[in-house]
Amino acid sequence: MSFKEIDIRNIKQSAVKLVSDDWALVTSAADGAVNTMTVSWGGIGELWGKDVVFIFIRPQRYTYELLEKSEMFSMNFFDGEYKKELGYCGKNSGRNGDKFAATGLISVELDGVSAIEQAKYNVICKKIAFQDLDPKGFIDESIEGNYNGDYHRLYVGEIVKVYEKE
Repeated sequence: MSFKEIDIRNIKQSAVKLVSDDWALVTSAADGAVNTMTVSWGGIGELWGKDVVFIFIRPQRYTYELLEKSEMFSMNFFDGEYKKELGYCGKNSGRNGDKFAATGLISVELDGVSAIEQAKYNVICKKIAFQDLDPKGFIDESIEGNYNGDYHRLYVGEIVKVYEKE
């Protein structure tokens, strides 16, 4: 599989569709381990004069452990394909098994960062900030219904490069 580098602005689908409707994977590696996790909450935008992604990861997730140890990660977008595989990656922990073997997804390195061979777009990101969500900041009380005291950590990743599958 080959990829070409593109500008984030040349992705034809909306960020909302890519994350919310089609879902995405977040892939990270540390200490020789690679894991990928489905995300359907997040975004792509601009912050502090940088093109960025926003991802939300709960502390009990294996991906959280790897993200905490790594400076880099990738977001992997599939344009609506691979829903079954992404569903598996969202319901099963990489601590307990090999998601790649179970789904047939293939981990590849792009610029030294783990990414997914089958992804239509692999967005290579550098962590630049994080913030733990605090329910005191929830203005809309219905947001609390998404939690049982297990609040996400918000990571902001600067977009370093974007690769499109050729």
